[in-house]
Amino acid sequence: MKLIVSKCSFPFQIRLRSSLDDGGEVPSPSLYQFRPLQSVFRRRLLTGAGAASLIAIGANFCGVTSFLLGFSPEASRSLKLYAIYPINGYFRYIDTSQGFEFVYPENWLGDQTLLYRAAGDAEAERSLDPPPIGRRKKKNEPVVAFGPPASTGELNVSVIVYPVPDGFSMESLGGAEEVGNTIVKTIIASRRSTDVEGKLMAASLREDASRNIKYYELEFVVQTSTFWRHNVAVCCTHKGNLFTLNAQALESAWPQFNSQFNVIAHSFKIDT
Repeated sequence: MKLIVSKCSFPFQIRLRSSLDDGGEVPSPSLYQFRPLQSVFRRRLLTGAGAASLIAIGANFCGVTSFLLGFSPEASRSLKLYAIYPINGYFRYIDTSQGFEFVYPENWLGDQTLLYRAAGDAEAERSLDPPPIGRRKKKNEPVVAFGPPASTGELNVSVIVYPVPDGFSMESLGGAEEVGNTIVKTIIASRRSTDVEGKLMAASLREDASRNIKYYELEFVVQTSTFWRHNVAVCCTHKGNLFTLNAQALESAWPQFNSQFNVIAHSFKIDT
């Protein structure tokens, strides 16, 4: 028998020509016989598309993951996904050693000096060698700070953790407004210049009843003959430490960053 492929219209017919005397043709089954394979091919195609989708989500390709997680920010927060993917334009910084967290704009970067210093301190704690003589950590320096790339430090957010005596609480200073005025006066007194002026713009109290923590959210301005800054700060005490988050910008840039600073302030919390 001879194999012949006729070039007719699709689907092509594969025919077997008999070499017998009758010269007849015995048509073979058409390509419709392969229809059962279509379902297999379709399943493999869908599986491949699903795998590609998972890869796109895992890599946040073109912001796919951030977009999807934005539909459920509460679930994303509980799973700590803010620390991996930006959600609604913000990353979440989580400090497991000090036990606090907050969000910051996704295009801001960490202060490299503080990051290198933190890495060095961690290495020093693991080392068996004695610490260098004369090296002391300043208690009032930030443990972390973020700001725009190539900025001069006029625009940033930072957190300071300072030990306080046992039994001390912010409530002993009074209500939110009294706390705010006390902090502004302390800032003015700490400046060497005599032309420093400060003004409390707003003060409010946010409470976490489950951890018995009170967050004092403050807005104030500090002005001298050389600069004029607008600040949003959050202060609280917990387990013998005073936590202070401060976001600052030049007064001229305040309208642009007002809403972002409020988001940062509201996100700050102790998680221990």
